[in-house]
Amino acid sequence: MRRRILLGSLPALAMPGLLRAQSPIQVTDMLGRRVTLSRPARRVVLAQGRHVLAMALLHPDPVSLVVGWGDDLRGMNPPDYAALRARFPAADAIPLVGRVEGEGLSLESVLAARPDLVIFSGNGLRRIGQDAPDRIAALGIPGLVIDFFTNPIRDTRRSMAMLGQALGLEERAGAFDRFYAERLEHIGARLAGIGEDRPKVLVHAHAGGPPCCSSPGKGAFDSMIRFAGGHNIGADILPGPNGQLALEYVLAQDPAVYVATGGPFAGRGGIPLGPGVGAAEAGRELAAVIRRSRLESLTAVRKGRAHAIWHGFNDTPAHLVMLEALARWFHPDRCADLDPAATMGELNASFLSIPMEGAHWASLPPGAIR
Repeated sequence: MRRRILLGSLPALAMPGLLRAQSPIQVTDMLGRRVTLSRPARRVVLAQGRHVLAMALLHPDPVSLVVGWGDDLRGMNPPDYAALRARFPAADAIPLVGRVEGEGLSLESVLAARPDLVIFSGNGLRRIGQDAPDRIAALGIPGLVIDFFTNPIRDTRRSMAMLGQALGLEERAGAFDRFYAERLEHIGARLAGIGEDRPKVLVHAHAGGPPCCSSPGKGAFDSMIRFAGGHNIGADILPGPNGQLALEYVLAQDPAVYVATGGPFAGRGGIPLGPGVGAAEAGRELAAVIRRSRLESLTAVRKGRAHAIWHGFNDTPAHLVMLEALARWFHPDRCADLDPAATMGELNASFLSIPMEGAHWASLPPGAIR
């Protein structure tokens, strides 16, 4: 009865894909591997637990499909896990098959879960081994590699299409793809012709945690910064996807826009964002982090162009919301009509079975730093 009520309470768009006939499925994954499933996957292991949030864009009860997962969501992001658990208490019974710190992916735990599909993150393979999907396949279990992190602008649509195929939810994935493409085209139209007329941007990753200033380099966040019309000062000197910038370098570059990333810091000195957080609280903590990081003199801070964004946008198709927020902050004259709050509302209403709640971005309150 509970499941019938749940299915009936979600948008009608969620239903057709759930009712499709079962048939053999072939998917080419992000590594170019041909993955064959005898039928749509109904027992899924997630090497990275956070990908249940991507599944939530397609399925009304993604937890019902998961029979094992990594500990990254439960262990590193308690607020988002709590939001998931509030809707789907069965999440607590899902066994862990790997840990962010420690043994990586346990093949024994995967086998014990009896999955018909293991989903890997292309970025996560750096930790557990590039050969992990083939090792799983050698045991007779299909392993599918998707990726929302390494180059999200390039890979997200393809990864969501793969997920839709593997779960037998192509219609649902197609509806999301149309929504996603429409939003990206709208941002692109507003920024057409900017060329290299891009403001210098500091994205201060996990601001307030490590010393100033952790920053994205080339890849991941950088591709989103460029798409939104900014110039990431971290990419100028950091060869990898992230690294450390000296305070002296940041002050000398004097970025026109400052964007801190925040999340479930639970009193560790960072900027709280996400479930249970209000914009006013996030704004106050943003000001406190700027002061502690000795960034008060930046042009971005003095001119009121300092902001905070949820760090979790770097590994979810919901990064559409972040792209719109960044574009507004980087080019307010061109992008004033972009509405990230409306986009998040539409994701919640039409797609997400685990809605995004709480403040996921904030700006420096006027007069907070004098």
